[in-house]
Amino acid sequence: MEEQPTWEPEAWGSPGVLLAPREARAGPSLSSVLNELPSAATLRYRGPGVVPWGALEEEEEDGERNIQAIAEAAQKELEEPLPSRELPWPMQARRAHRQSHARDQVAQGSGSRATLWALRLRRSKEKMKAGLHALQPWAWTLKRIGGQFGAGTESYFSLLRFLLLLNVLASLLQACMTLLPTWLEGPPPGPPGPDTSSPCGFYNPNPQGLVTFPTHLFNLLSGEGFLEWSPLFYGFYPPRPHLAVTYLCSVFVIGLLHLLLILHRSVSGLKQTLLAESGALTSYSHRVFTAWDFGLCGDVHVRLRQRIILYELQVELEEAVVLRQAAVRTLGQQARVWSVRILLNLLVIALLGAAFYGVYWATGATVELQEVTLVQQMPLLKLGVDYLPSIFISGVNFLLPPVFKLIAPLEGYTRSHQIVLILLRTVFLRLASLLVLLFSLWNQITCGGQAEAKECKTCGYNYKELPCWETRLGQEMYKLLLFDLLTGVAVMLLLQFPRKLLCGLCPGALGRVVGTQEFQVPDEVLGLIYAQTVVWVGSFFCPLLPLLNTAKFLLLFYLKKFTLFFTCSPASRTFRASTANFFFPLVLLLGLAISAVPVLYSIFLIPPSKLCGPFQGQSSIWASIPESISSLPQTVQNFLFFLGTQAFAVPLLLISSILMAYTLALANSYGRLISELKRQIETEARNKVFLAQRAVALSSANEAL
Repeated sequence: MEEQPTWEPEAWGSPGVLLAPREARAGPSLSSVLNELPSAATLRYRGPGVVPWGALEEEEEDGERNIQAIAEAAQKELEEPLPSRELPWPMQARRAHRQSHARDQVAQGSGSRATLWALRLRRSKEKMKAGLHALQPWAWTLKRIGGQFGAGTESYFSLLRFLLLLNVLASLLQACMTLLPTWLEGPPPGPPGPDTSSPCGFYNPNPQGLVTFPTHLFNLLSGEGFLEWSPLFYGFYPPRPHLAVTYLCSVFVIGLLHLLLILHRSVSGLKQTLLAESGALTSYSHRVFTAWDFGLCGDVHVRLRQRIILYELQVELEEAVVLRQAAVRTLGQQARVWSVRILLNLLVIALLGAAFYGVYWATGATVELQEVTLVQQMPLLKLGVDYLPSIFISGVNFLLPPVFKLIAPLEGYTRSHQIVLILLRTVFLRLASLLVLLFSLWNQITCGGQAEAKECKTCGYNYKELPCWETRLGQEMYKLLLFDLLTGVAVMLLLQFPRKLLCGLCPGALGRVVGTQEFQVPDEVLGLIYAQTVVWVGSFFCPLLPLLNTAKFLLLFYLKKFTLFFTCSPASRTFRASTANFFFPLVLLLGLAISAVPVLYSIFLIPPSKLCGPFQGQSSIWASIPESISSLPQTVQNFLFFLGTQAFAVPLLLISSILMAYTLALANSYGRLISELKRQIETEARNKVFLAQRAVALSSANEAL
């Protein structure tokens, strides 16, 4: 075997540049060239006593200074050696330096016990972080999607993975705080009998007599029948004091946990967005010179990285063209553009208003049609009537987003701004449609907010039509979730795959008319956020809804992945990943805030059902919390009530204000420091340009001589 060459670190020590004698150097001196640099003009800003660039001492002292500087640098390196990664050496030399340094430390026994433990703790954190990163599911799949279809498409699957994590955590918390206490205190009682009655009527969720298989199937789709009295819905859980507290606390714990996770994701995305929009990392030189990963191994990884850089450059060039066109517009062109934008926004408002009115009408018509004898006799027709609000909402959400997509390019914005506008309009359509549905149900439950109405005067809610109104709300959210999944599968099987077949089998005019389909990121992302908002609204009334949504998202990931790779082509126009990384969690946060409104209103203001659920006999759902606190020891009660007094709130407000002022002052100081560093970077760039020009001029002069 041949012996590999050994690398001596001393051979790669601190480089010393041996300058030629001044007599051998022709042309202007180094001092005169450096004094002409653009940065030399800023000496007056650096205070008195600053030596100009390249200032030299006497001729006889120059060599001594160089020798002394080299000796001091070598001694400093021996005393405090640099990390191996910072040394300008080959990889084998760095490895040899690191091993020799480790041997020296072991031989000398350097380092205290605290330093050793700090090193071990840092390495443990790094290993734990690497292990958690390795446990992330579908990491290679997301990398492959980003390489073939762009960062925007990858952001959709990343958001889907994040929502899957949220639903898994919610399912575990619901199982520990709701299902487990239900069976630990004994088996739950059965449904109320048909003869059970009260001033608030009677409630009998179980069907009587023989139930046919089609009826079972329709009950499975509508959440009625055998599913109505099951752990899936609110009415199943018995009125037990401890269960009521854990049931209510589970909602707040899940909401707070999801809020923290979404804020963490939004903040990390905000950092990327600020860097991208600042222009510090979006220059073409960054993409060309620093975007490549030299640690890649294998042709597949290399091709994926090439495609990612290609998509990033494509985004930069497209947005640069739009911004250049906007910069040269005349006043008349600007007026025409803004007129078009105003007219298009009026059209969008009209379409949204018509959609909201249609959802409100469908919800009211459902109650009227359910009382028709023909509908009650035909199970299939009854199922269609039950799904009428869901069908109308899905139809509106299917038809209007393509219209928004056609309108957005006419407004003259960049691709990233178009994506934001489409997302805002679509999310307003979807979430506002859900709010209109909830408002219609609230109108039925509370008799239009009239507590003195005949139907609501006895029990505080419309007990004749809705004896267990919480279960009815849970059934509506269950149907919305299920119908959304069925609609997505139907679109995939009946539209996307046939379109792909037509494009492949008909290369002529028909194939060109049909066209290749692209993965529509805004529509798909809004579908995820809409489904998650439905789950947040319905998780209080349907505790197992997060578990169902987990299964749905898991199935959806593989279906969308199959559709993406086999039926879709890369997008002809892409957008920045930073826009998706920040804006998608922001819209998700908006969905969480909107879903909290009906849930909190139901908890604090609407009386609970008297015939079902764990809060029977309470004036409100929240009333169980003060009753639970009253059973605690007096010391704990005093502490909890102290947290709600001004003696605690005022100091907390003062401390929060001081911390906020300190944070703002620190942020301002960092901002000034960043601005100064940016100016220094610009000055260094001008220095390099000037030196390059001088080098070219001197080379030309030498060639002429």
